[in-house]
Amino acid sequence: MKEIILCAAIWYKDLTPPNPKKIRHELYLPNNIDEGIVFCGHRHPHCLYQMIAIYGCYQSRAGFEVQGFLTSGNRFVNRKEALKIALNANQIIDKDNIRGKQLYSEDLY
Repeated sequence: MKEIILCAAIWYKDLTPPNPKKIRHELYLPNNIDEGIVFCGHRHPHCLYQMIAIYGCYQSRAGFEVQGFLTSGNRFVNRKEALKIALNANQIIDKDNIRGKQLYSEDLY
């Protein structure tokens, strides 16, 4: 089965869970991420809003981040790798209007 893109995601490498003693958050991270927090949503602003709502800080204070996507293989991938996966899985709506060499959620739905 081909790996597909599921949704937009942002990985905040420097953030830690608000209550790390209550849950083992590493069990819920994508397979290829071993630190930080990954928020997912329909579009990247939804991910950003979740981070702001939970941590009460703006993007500029959240530390290192990578915008990308979650895949059906439970992996976090950056925008460039996501474009390759989406093209391979025929998920792109309009292949003639791809912006650069990276994926945007608007290209999917």
